[in-house]
Amino acid sequence: MNKRYLISLFLLVACSKPAIELKPYGGAIQVNDLQTVRRDYWPTQGWKSATPSSLGMKTEKLQEMEKYSFTLTGNDEDRLGIRTDSVVIIYKGKLVYEKYARGYKKDQKHLLWSVAKSYTNALVGIAVRDGLMKLEDFAYEYVPELNVSEDHKKITIHHLLTMTSGLDAREGYESNPLNSTVLAMLYTKGRSNMGAYSASLPLMAEPGKRVYYSSCDTNILSLALQNIYGKEKYLALPDKELFDVLGIRDLTWEKDGSDVFVGSSYIYSTPTDVAKFGFLYLNNGYWNGKKILPDAWVTQARTPSEGYKTTKYYPGLEKNNYTAQWYANTGVPDAGIPRPMPDIPSDAFFGSGHWGQRLFIIPSLDLIVVRFADDRKKEDFSDNDFLKPIVESVQ
Repeated sequence: MNKRYLISLFLLVACSKPAIELKPYGGAIQVNDLQTVRRDYWPTQGWKSATPSSLGMKTEKLQEMEKYSFTLTGNDEDRLGIRTDSVVIIYKGKLVYEKYARGYKKDQKHLLWSVAKSYTNALVGIAVRDGLMKLEDFAYEYVPELNVSEDHKKITIHHLLTMTSGLDAREGYESNPLNSTVLAMLYTKGRSNMGAYSASLPLMAEPGKRVYYSSCDTNILSLALQNIYGKEKYLALPDKELFDVLGIRDLTWEKDGSDVFVGSSYIYSTPTDVAKFGFLYLNNGYWNGKKILPDAWVTQARTPSEGYKTTKYYPGLEKNNYTAQWYANTGVPDAGIPRPMPDIPSDAFFGSGHWGQRLFIIPSLDLIVVRFADDRKKEDFSDNDFLKPIVESVQ
């Protein structure tokens, strides 16, 4: 394939017909495909910097964000209040803001917690791109441990991707440690093979009928990928197909006792490298003319799960716009679910992790924001209030 053809393909991708039929999987609300943006460079070797004012940003608004984010509001030793470790902002492809606090340094890796799920989304996309699995495939074909019952055999790859497997997982951490399935998976009886443990759980709902946030679903996907590729190719997969392409050279992804990446939780990375991962999704799954993710894959990552059409809501779920290992800011009007960030453009989507880890992508503003933190109470920090002055700085 020659260079001219690659460039043409890259520039015309927005007009191309999706290779994945999204109609059955389009979710409760449909978003438009991203339009490809022409870039004057790609940050493979590092981000180019620009001053905010040189790109027309209102610096007083960034100062407002900084005051909100980096002012400790509680006892730091007792882990109370707002506890921001770093904020990085990429606008129009340039690094315009970065700040580190609480002892964190520029190149220090930070635990992403569940932002890791969005990386697992990318690995599944790569397998789909290469024709090794399809969204409608039954997951037990790749994870034999799911052959528990005829109902378990109805779980598809798409169900796992959108947290609609129906498996009886319990995601509580500090609030419910004794009954937490995720804690058992990560730290006790499931740690030797997290995907197999998760697959053995009983069902609490028909697959596809209930949205329930579950790290267990994600780790079944990780096991499926190992079984598809074989252990040697699987362990090389993230670097070969993703991180080396993006120029991410210092990332740690922990594995369980069976050498399966903990797809739900355990990536350590720097905020500027996390921004590179976000840049891949901002650019519709392309990187410097190379197609990393399948056509329409990012559209699915920005579309709330169709399970919201029929799901029975549980405490806190009505606030979510869960997609496919990401979150949307569209709201789900038919299900009575509002936008989680009302002052932020509706096309925003984000990866979210425990204790305040965030990767925000706002395509309409060509904007990426990464925040690392150690917020122990969700109510102490508002994503909407954090992003609002950043959005106002570029509007």
